[in-house]
Amino acid sequence: MKQPEIESSGIPEIDNGEYWPLSGKPYVDLILTKTGVKPIYSMYLPKKMTSELPSAGARAVSAVLTCGQKKWDMFYGGVKSGHKFSIEWRKFVDDNNLKEGDGLVFELLECSARKIHFRVQILRGDFPAELKPEDEEGANSDNPILLG
Repeated sequence: MKQPEIESSGIPEIDNGEYWPLSGKPYVDLILTKTGVKPIYSMYLPKKMTSELPSAGARAVSAVLTCGQKKWDMFYGGVKSGHKFSIEWRKFVDDNNLKEGDGLVFELLECSARKIHFRVQILRGDFPAELKPEDEEGANSDNPILLG
């Protein structure tokens, strides 16, 4: 039996698997700050998510980040490491050209005492000019806006 063809949404990011609806599993969304990107590359997960993760103590837990069709292997440290990803976070940032102000959604797909796996969506912080509010003189503002 032939599978029906799925129509294009007309949005390449959706068709290529970069964006998808959340599955109902635990997730956290955050905006990258300057410490999460060059040159510091330090990513701490918010408390909302750390309560869902193993408290690794002195040991690090294997972590996988999946974004689109690619995977990045790294480690996640619990309480003693300040709930952050290992230095391999740098490769994820560089490979995805992440910048301060970009939004990330971490959806927890798998969690055990030995491994955690997140699916990550990237929401770019560089809004197109037509989405930025105009100030009184008609020039675009650099202040972020909420959509929706």
